Amino acid sequence: MTLADQLREAMAASGLTNYRISKEADIDQAVLSRFVSGERNITLEVADRICKLLDLEFRKREE
Repeated sequence: MTLADQLREAMAASGLTNYRISKEADIDQAVLSRFVSGERNITLEVADRICKLLDLEFRKREE
């Protein structure tokens, strides 16, 4: 599972609307919408903002 997949899953499980996530994480709503639909990727900076909002953290995966 990719980071993007994990992030989409966490967003869906959070119970927050995409609108609320975009506003609280200061992300353009259209950018977030295209990310959620799989039409585009987001930067690590944007992913970090979403993680902070959802109380998640980036960790390097142990191989």
